[in-house]
Amino acid sequence: MRINKWLNIPALFVLMIGCTVHPDALASEKSVFRQRGEASYYARNLHGQETASGEIFNNNKLVAAHKTLPLGSKVQVTNLQNNKAVTVRINDRGPFKRGRIIDLSRAAAKKIDLLEDGTAPVRIVRID
Repeated sequence: MRINKWLNIPALFVLMIGCTVHPDALASEKSVFRQRGEASYYARNLHGQETASGEIFNNNKLVAAHKTLPLGSKVQVTNLQNNKAVTVRINDRGPFKRGRIIDLSRAAAKKIDLLEDGTAPVRIVRID
């Protein structure tokens, strides 16, 4: 018995149409930057110094330093010891101490109760 190979084409066409993904659906599925590690905060003597972005560092603003995220990125930093979170803008590079993933301004560190210990395990999620 000979099977006509053209008989399966309509079924194949319907299958292909059902499996297509609209381009807008792909655009909305951006990968989200997430990172876990140790956070610290800036020393007071850096207040007033120029950052990698060119702005003057202000320990009273909600800003931070990260090694690779684009300058101007906004991230939510959550202290994993108490679940307190703060949103900061990346305006500098660092930290340069091994094992640290982000340096927060004093104001940001205060919001997540990081000041007393000086460091804490955190989760970073890019939100912009």
